[in-house]
Amino acid sequence: MGLVGCSEKKEAKKEFQLFVGTYTDGDSEGIYKFTFDAGTGALTNKNLAAVLPNPSFIKISEDKKNLYAAQETADFDSLGGGVTAFRLKDGQLELLNSMGTEGKHPCHVALSGDGYLAASNYSGGNVSIFKLTENGSLVSNPQIIDHKVLDTTKTSHAHMANFKENDLFVADLGLDAVKRYSNLNHLFVPSEQASLNVAERAGPRHFVFGKEGILYVINELNSTLTVFKQKEDGSYKEIETKSTLDSAFEGKSYCADVHLSADGKFLYGSNRGENTIVIFSVDSDSGKLSLVGRESVRGDWPRNFTLDPSGNFLLVANQRSNNITIYKRDVGKGTLEFLNEIKLSSPVCLEFLD
Repeated sequence: MGLVGCSEKKEAKKEFQLFVGTYTDGDSEGIYKFTFDAGTGALTNKNLAAVLPNPSFIKISEDKKNLYAAQETADFDSLGGGVTAFRLKDGQLELLNSMGTEGKHPCHVALSGDGYLAASNYSGGNVSIFKLTENGSLVSNPQIIDHKVLDTTKTSHAHMANFKENDLFVADLGLDAVKRYSNLNHLFVPSEQASLNVAERAGPRHFVFGKEGILYVINELNSTLTVFKQKEDGSYKEIETKSTLDSAFEGKSYCADVHLSADGKFLYGSNRGENTIVIFSVDSDSGKLSLVGRESVRGDWPRNFTLDPSGNFLLVANQRSNNITIYKRDVGKGTLEFLNEIKLSSPVCLEFLD
């Protein structure tokens, strides 16, 4: 029969497509696309993928058929900002439709995987929940969850939402809480545990779910990470809070983004001001954090960052210094080694297609 390549190993994919959301008050025009080489860490082939005002957060659906972008403005319509749905076809963006979010400055979008999109309106202090059609376009008349009515002494700033099973979690920076809602007959209503509270003036911004019922919340205003653990009754309880800053740092700094490595062994957070990525190891049993170290972002104001699909690299969007910096990641130790950078005006969100 001759030799068949039965001993040949399937080579790991080396090239991935990266979409970048930006602020467009400078030289940027919208969403950009790059090619990332996971063999060398090089980012090349810059292309303008879509002209859009302030697409500050973008999200690709799990089936890779759609990309959604927040329009972080106050003038999409008379009520505030907007969100735009695209079809992904051969790596290109085809516009489906746009809708107003009924709140100013939407800064985050999340997908449920079963037909819902949640847009967090920072200045609007509310969350818009859209139903999606079969092709991924947005359905009009979203459900609006208004956080402004929840507290008379604080100012609501919904900053991030994420779906988990039947629930929707919303980090509200102004209310110092992660609010929790449950889907009841296609309407999201307060859960039995309606609020996961953090310290006063902590400012919860982003969060990520870990293994075994662990929730990590990064707090913008006091530069901390709060760890919650889910109890047997389904509620969450805080188990520890860690500073993200070096004890010797004396300036002002504000946390932005947080991500777990795919194996759940390391947690990374971005510090705007200290201009670092802080690195923690994760205890596999308790979920608690131990400091590994920190790495300079070699830029200013690291907004969003991401790990590439191979898990071997970490990329940082430095908003004020107009660059994306690329690091080789030691998968065993969690540490980062600077490789290179590429210039782009006001990069704020990084999303891999692959």
